[in-house]
Parts: sequence; structure tokens; C-alpha cells
Amino acid sequence: MITVETALKIILDSARLMGTEQIHLLAAQNRVLAENIFAGRNIPPADNSAMDGYALRASDTKNATEKNPIRLKIVEDIPAGKISRKKIGKVQAARIMTGAMIPAGADAVIRQEDTRKDNGEIMIFAPVAKNTDIRFAGEDVRKGELVISKFSVLRPAQIGMLASLGKKMVSVYKKPRVAIMATGDELVDINTDPPPGKIVNSNSYSLAALVTDCGGIPLILGITRDNKKALEKNFAKALRADIIISSGGVSVGDYDLVKDIMAEMGNSMRFWQVAMRPGKPLAFGDIKGVPLFGLPGNPVSSMVSFEQFVRPYLLKIQGHRNIFRPVIKAASADNLKKKAGVKNFLRAVVKKKKGKYVVTTTGDQGSGILKSMVAANALIILEEKVSKLKKGQMVQVQILDDSFFHTDSLAGY
Repeated sequence: MITVETALKIILDSARLMGTEQIHLLAAQNRVLAENIFAGRNIPPADNSAMDGYALRASDTKNATEKNPIRLKIVEDIPAGKISRKKIGKVQAARIMTGAMIPAGADAVIRQEDTRKDNGEIMIFAPVAKNTDIRFAGEDVRKGELVISKFSVLRPAQIGMLASLGKKMVSVYKKPRVAIMATGDELVDINTDPPPGKIVNSNSYSLAALVTDCGGIPLILGITRDNKKALEKNFAKALRADIIISSGGVSVGDYDLVKDIMAEMGNSMRFWQVAMRPGKPLAFGDIKGVPLFGLPGNPVSSMVSFEQFVRPYLLKIQGHRNIFRPVIKAASADNLKKKAGVKNFLRAVVKKKKGKYVVTTTGDQGSGILKSMVAANALIILEEKVSKLKKGQMVQVQILDDSFFHTDSLAGY
């Protein structure tokens, strides 16, 4: 039995980047860029006005005051998108809209609200400095500049920048196809009213949701019965995927055949059993080169194991650099105890109270209590050497809820 850290190192050291694909810009959000993006043009392409106002020569406003305004003749009206046909001369100005190109001869823009129009002229009541309210060509991006680096996650701002550069198609790392197998004679499908001795297969659905949540494409292969023939058939189907996840069949029961089938089908087993709770019976290896995660069958064990091992693996092979859930320190609201030598992950709720984080368990921590996971937004991490933790002591907490750091208040802004 190996530690969580050793298991994670083995898994992540084996991770290999997915291939790349060209996709449309609108499909690229949250994908990882597989190329460096260099600007093929200046942004903005030409000097333009940052305000609605008047383009003029700053020197013509030098002596303007409230009592003795300078009067300039309006020689042109320049809406956005129109190219000026005139050169601004002495004591002249052009009406200009935000985004319109600066006409030749002008070297400043005065805001409309700082002027008054009068019979084809504008009255200037204060001097304006050279270059005021002009956005210069290349001020945002210069041609040839590295604008977005490879391995960047494409967020809305990056999507907008790519559009500005005319980049309709973009190269990203592919999404992994993840085959999901639930094993066990006790399982029935979601549309079945379970008879005595049977339970509804929830693992396929929770695992599919987890896979989707971190960018993968789930391929649900349904329920596989606890017999060699059925397992071989579904594992053969699973080989068309990039990753295989099975749940159940990896502990020490008489009917736990997954490990044996893996070996017969050309599996390279890297480890089996991790010193953690829940999730001890976890296997990792590959079948004919396709990575395989053999997760426990209990619903909570399966999900916790996914969070610790499968999620960071899937993110890494898609090019992500930030692959781990955030971990914070919080004061425990409970007295906690556990067996030393095993790392525990307790389902919990963490909240901020009076500027400090406080965490409490969600109740019964049995690995079959899926409700404990439903109520949780975090996992309390109790290290191997810990056997007791008193109420009020600080503990590490892994955040599971992506919206945890959001707020319903503007306090602090």
C-alpha cells in the first residue's frame, strides 16, 4: 500500500499531452491553447479618438480661458469608421466621435463637454495638452508581439483578443474521451425500480459529470456484470477511449475480477491500494497502452478518488498548468479522530465567519453515504500522522465548489 503522494506522482509522471486540433473560436472557451499567438497587425490599427469631442492642434488652445475663450472653426465631421479628407490647420477643429481616426494636422482631442458650439465654431475655455485623449496605433498590441502564450487557458478576454487579431480558428489540446464502466451484479440502471438486494448505478453518472466538469468527454459503457466474459467484452470496448475508468471490482472480494482481467488483457499495473480513506482499493495502470483507473465501487470513495487522482491527470493531459483544487486553512468546528497511518478526506462544509474560515463535517462519513457528498463543498484533509484533532484547531481543507470564493456582497470593493 502506497501513500497518496506517491500514487499521485506515479499517475502524473505518466501523463502525456493529448494531441491538438483546430477549432472555431466560439468553441474554444476554457480550452488550452496549443500555439503561441503573435499579432499580425497593430491594435488599434491607427491613431483614434478616445472621446467624443473635437480634434485640433493643442497649440491653438494655449491661451484659452473662461473669460477669453479661443474660437476654432469646425471644418469637418468625422464619425467612427470614416476617414478624414482634410488636414486640420491653424484655428481649425473637426467634430470627432470615439474610435474615429485622428485627422492629419491634429494632435489632441478636447472632450465635447469642455466646449460650446456657436455658429459653426467651437469655443475653448481651457488649454488642452498635446496627445490628450488620443489612442495611438499599436497602443494595445504591436504587430509581431507575443499576445497569448501556449498553454494559456482561453477565457473571454483571450477570445476577444483572438477575434481582434482575426484569428477565426485556433489550435487547442484535444478533450480526452473517457470510457466509464460500473461493475457489479448488485447494480441496476437508472430507469429501474431496484428489487431487493439491488441498487441503482449512480457511479456512472457522477463520474460522467466529474469528467465533463474537467473538460473530458464521458463515454458511459453501462453496467458490467461480475463475470469474466462480461468484463472482457466491456474492457475491449473501452479501448477505443483515451482513458478508462472503472468503478468497483478492485477490492479483495471473491468476485472482484477487474485486476485479473486487466492482467490477462496486457495490463501494466502500476499500483493497487492507497493509504487513504475513503478510497483505499484504487488501481492504476494501463491496458494495451490505454491508461486505466480502477476506482472503488462505493459512491463516495469513487468520487473522492476521482478528485485526488483522475481530475489532476485529466487536466494535465489537456495542457492545464493549474491542476489542483485550492487548499485553505480553516478552524475545525468538530472534534475529529481517525486511525493513524492513513490520510483521511472528510466531507465537509466550510464557511467564512468574521473574516476566518470555519469547517464542519457533513455528518456520517460512511463511504456509501452519497448525501454526505451532496452537502459538501470541501474535504477536510487529515494527514497520516494525525489521529486526533480538537475543536478549534486549524486543518487543511480542499475546496470542491468552484464558486466558493464568489460572494453575494460587494463588501470590500
